[in-house]
Amino acid sequence: MKVSVDQEMCIGAGQCVMTAPRVFDQRDDDGVVILLEETPGDEDQEAVRNAAAVCPAAAIAVS
Repeated sequence: MKVSVDQEMCIGAGQCVMTAPRVFDQRDDDGVVILLEETPGDEDQEAVRNAAAVCPAAAIAVS
């Protein structure tokens, strides 16, 4: 699995951080997503898929 984020699309809702906190974080100044792990381990893959699904801005891509 490979994860990417589009910071331009991100609206800072924080759903990804709540769903997969080992993979996503947010910038302190504006809440935009920060990708912590581009290739998450098996234990985080379901959470990453869920984070991509609940992202209101569709800013997370999983391949």
